[in-house]
Amino acid sequence: MKTLLHCIGLLLFLVSPAFGQNNPILTRAILIEGDTVPIYVMNEVKIFGPVIFKNKTDAVKFSRLVKNVKKVYPYAKITGIKVREYEEIIKSAKNDRDRKAKMKVAEDELKAQFEDDIRDLTFKQGIILIKLIDRETGSTSYTIIQEFRGKFMASFYQTIGRLFGYNLKTTYDPLGEDKEIEQIVQMIENGAL
Repeated sequence: MKTLLHCIGLLLFLVSPAFGQNNPILTRAILIEGDTVPIYVMNEVKIFGPVIFKNKTDAVKFSRLVKNVKKVYPYAKITGIKVREYEEIIKSAKNDRDRKAKMKVAEDELKAQFEDDIRDLTFKQGIILIKLIDRETGSTSYTIIQEFRGKFMASFYQTIGRLFGYNLKTTYDPLGEDKEIEQIVQMIENGAL
């Protein structure tokens, strides 16, 4: 009998008043001294304490960094989504010529949708965007261009970028140099910013 109760306790239908009587929630449960205790698996939540600054200058710098990250982070997220989408398109290409044609169409779509917004970014926002693209895709901007447009175009864009102070080979270091950016991104993802 105890085994039967234990099995019933493991697959228990709970009717939560928060969800109304018509929306049962299936959850695991265990029996502890005759009581059925539901087990809920929850996502990890990071809690950030208040940021303490040494002086007003540091507070202003952090505030500016928050503003810059909030502006470019959506573009980095979109880039991550688009890169995965375009990788699938490239895999479906019949030959190199077909791949180049598909990538040209994709590039034209991206330019039409985002070129004006990206051109309006400040220098610092551009650097942050390059780092966040590496964070979202796991590849540097240079590598992404090289995969989709070829080595010549990647070198061309890297050269142009270097003339203006950008390095497309910049990587993201969440535990070192980019620790504050990572903290801001996590706060955005958790809804704290």
